[in-house]
Amino acid sequence: MTARGLLHSAVGVALALAGAACTAPPPAPPTPLGEVVAVEQGELLGRADGSVLRYRGIPYAAAPVGDRRFAPPARPPGWHGTRPATEPGPRCAQPASAPGTPQAPAGGGADGTEDCLTLDVTVPAGTTADAGLPVLVWIHGGGFNTGAGTDVDPRRLAEAGPLVVVTVNYRLGIFGFFGLPGLEGSGSFGLLDQRAALRWVQRNIAAFGGDPDDVTLAGQSAGADSVCAHLTSPQSVGLFHRVIMQSGECGPGSLVDTIRPGAGPAGDTWKPLPLVEAAGVTVAGELGCPAPPDGDTTVVLECLRALPTEQLVDGAGYYWSPATGTPMLPRRPSDLVLGRDVRPGLPVLAGTTRDEGTLFTAAFFDRAGTPITDSGFRALLAAAAGARAAEAEAAYRTPGRTPERAWADVITDRVYACPGLVNYRALAGRGPLYAYEFADPAAPTPYALPPGLAGGSPHGAEMPFLFDLPAGPQLSADQRALAAELVERWARFAATGDPNGGGATTWPRWTGGGALLTISGPGAATTTTSAGQFAAAHRCGLWGVR
Repeated sequence: MTARGLLHSAVGVALALAGAACTAPPPAPPTPLGEVVAVEQGELLGRADGSVLRYRGIPYAAAPVGDRRFAPPARPPGWHGTRPATEPGPRCAQPASAPGTPQAPAGGGADGTEDCLTLDVTVPAGTTADAGLPVLVWIHGGGFNTGAGTDVDPRRLAEAGPLVVVTVNYRLGIFGFFGLPGLEGSGSFGLLDQRAALRWVQRNIAAFGGDPDDVTLAGQSAGADSVCAHLTSPQSVGLFHRVIMQSGECGPGSLVDTIRPGAGPAGDTWKPLPLVEAAGVTVAGELGCPAPPDGDTTVVLECLRALPTEQLVDGAGYYWSPATGTPMLPRRPSDLVLGRDVRPGLPVLAGTTRDEGTLFTAAFFDRAGTPITDSGFRALLAAAAGARAAEAEAAYRTPGRTPERAWADVITDRVYACPGLVNYRALAGRGPLYAYEFADPAAPTPYALPPGLAGGSPHGAEMPFLFDLPAGPQLSADQRALAAELVERWARFAATGDPNGGGATTWPRWTGGGALLTISGPGAATTTTSAGQFAAAHRCGLWGVR
């Protein structure tokens, strides 16, 4: 072999050896999540549950007890070893047997505990730690006074996404929204808890295979009100990327005062901070903790923190809910939405049910022992409609409509449908918006309604279609088919920001005059409705909305 041949051969061998040395072995396949995961506080032991993994009762903040009662949430402590996460955390303290409305009964005892700031994480089985799945954080309803994250089982949504689903407990009633002059966090503790949970998700959800940069914040009733609060709060920017608001948005009206005229500003969901603080001083005195002559609220706070949970839980009969004019909510959410002063670009899915008002009529009148008579209906309508009361009576007291059912229709239109329409128009100018009305004429409901108010799609009627409920009503075959469609749509929106796909009726994105998806049954039974048709069906012209 010539010298040149030897040189070429040597170079070839060298290159072959170099290539062999640079060829890495094939990467090992990703390992599915196990029952043990590591979060910032330590290791958690979850539980496999068929098609999902569950990690339950995870503290996302320090226990708000002792000196932390009526204080913003603090970071959670860590632990040594592996913490069991196989059982849900306790419900936050709330009146026992209270209905899921803003009107909680007094003197009924306490359910739950103040040491309750936990969340549950549900993950599809087989998810790998590096999966980067979209995340859905669910905030429960209950009028800011009742409920818990464990009121729903999100298994079907987690499977359909696939999604990592987080359900959250937060402080309720007086524990969540009490205020005093000079008290840090006045009127905001429950919302601050929710924000702390969102921050925990940002720091830890990757350990469960979730993507912290792909979070949808969702809720129903007061949970949807909470979503609206975070949508408009400067302190929640960057913690989520899409929102779902079911039967509770950013309306300008006072909820309780609209349902039962005469409640005044104390019945408003969004209360000015001075009102909350004044109520705090009054209620403290009623509970045996009056302010000293110099007005030192430190003494008041020490006294209140020494009282047992049971003595505080009914809130002295006051409806505690979020304050505005705070660092968390500098302005009323509805003012920001209607002024289109909401940060742009976030996709929104929002809607109501066709018969929202039946539950509230039952809770505020029938259960209170004051069913609505003909004269009572006229008095309520006079307070609500003023000079247009006669016109409103003709519109609502149609043949076969009892006074109670007619007032339930007024609540539906005046509190939910018509303000919802205003919100849709405003939010659609800031990003993609998909609006709906849930209108199954025979939707089962977890609430016991009197015969005259039963039927239709009451407040919360969509919940058994989206979630498995602990004592949920049974769905018919058609309703199970509709449930499958809704779960796919909600999961697709949480994953992509668009609920369309899968061959179902196209859900129109709100453009121009706008259109809603009317969800009344599976397949072709679900149709689209123009905003004008929706406004006419809900008599919105009587309430200043066209």
